[in-house]
Amino acid sequence: MHRFVKRRSFVLLCLLGLVLSWLVSCTPEIPTESDQKLEFWTMQLQPKFTPYFKDIITFFEEKNPEVSVRWIDIPWEAMESKILTTVSAKNPPDVVNLNPNFASQLASRNAWLNLKPYIPSEIQQQYLPKIWQASTLDGISFGIPWYLTTRITLYNEKLLSQINSTTPPKNFTELAEFATIFHNKTGKYAMFISFVPGDSGEVLESLVQMGVQLVDKQKKAAFNTPEGIAAFNYWVDMYQNDLLPPEVLTQGHRHAIDLYQSGQTALLSSGAESIISIENNAPTIAKISTAAPQITGKTGKKNVAVMNLIIPRDAKKTDDGVKFALFVTNTENQLKFAKQANVLPSTVEGIKLYIEELKQQSEPATLVAQARQVSVTQLKDAEVLIPSIQNINKLQQIIYENLQAAMLKEKTVKQAVQDAADTWNDLVSTQDKHFSLKEE
Repeated sequence: MHRFVKRRSFVLLCLLGLVLSWLVSCTPEIPTESDQKLEFWTMQLQPKFTPYFKDIITFFEEKNPEVSVRWIDIPWEAMESKILTTVSAKNPPDVVNLNPNFASQLASRNAWLNLKPYIPSEIQQQYLPKIWQASTLDGISFGIPWYLTTRITLYNEKLLSQINSTTPPKNFTELAEFATIFHNKTGKYAMFISFVPGDSGEVLESLVQMGVQLVDKQKKAAFNTPEGIAAFNYWVDMYQNDLLPPEVLTQGHRHAIDLYQSGQTALLSSGAESIISIENNAPTIAKISTAAPQITGKTGKKNVAVMNLIIPRDAKKTDDGVKFALFVTNTENQLKFAKQANVLPSTVEGIKLYIEELKQQSEPATLVAQARQVSVTQLKDAEVLIPSIQNINKLQQIIYENLQAAMLKEKTVKQAVQDAADTWNDLVSTQDKHFSLKEE
């Protein structure tokens, strides 16, 4: 009897354990603090803009008490790998700050939310049309424009005076003439522009400014043309005639700033946001510098770079993410950020107010003010020059590597253009095999 009671007790305990196990498995998992918050990623904006973001996040949470925002700032060089990892794992942030070129690589894989059902046309129309279009792929809008930068040309007045010049070149034809005279007279280089495949896209943009079409409607190479060959020739001649520093093949855009602020080059092609750095590091050079419009080609096109906010398709808080992204990019918040960061707003009303404020200044008192005025003035002629297509970074790499080969006389210019076109077309034909995100 005693043994029977023991066995019966043991069986009851086992059954109780099973029931408790079943109840635990059926109980909904309690969300962690991270799961409850709307996760917002930016690129390398801390600590300079920490007060700005704390203020707007606090204000947003006060207006939307049901939403709590967790802001995470990612180093620039780490963003691509981190967002790729989280998107592939279907555990992305709710709102992320990216540029259209990288974002388009995943847009073609249906990684981002199609914004059309979420953003009424009257809201969309508040943004500059060309800028909104930059985050559109095959008719699907995947990004909300945030802030803009247009390149300007800074020039060293003292160095220009050495060749009896008072104005910088306006186009690439004038640049070649200026670079020749300047180098012969001073032994210095007019400017630095990077041909490093993974760095600045300025050379790729210059081809478009010279009248080159990069890809056709089928995304195949469209640059194997007389215009493409002429554009390749331009940069090859500049390098082989010793009109560009030899390190353009190995150094990135940061080196262009270093050379300019040390007085080694006469011109710097950069954004207005870099001026603060020059004023801090080389105040003497800053005092003899003036801002001018960016150098362009025969098309007259000028570059504008866009930063946008994107909601991943697998985000957990889609509606709140759209609401927050629209809040961050509204005119009032954009204007505040633009003034702090020396960038431009991307809304129609924001640009209007920005220009009105500049007009109230009789003469730009500082280099930063000059740069702001030049930037906003040339915005009417500016557009995103690099198409939003999958593997655009690969296209840049292919073109730069073949340009370098021609510069080093390893290939003729015609062969370099042909090889670049063939390599890109092979990639287009097989790119679907390289990377895929499963569609639901």
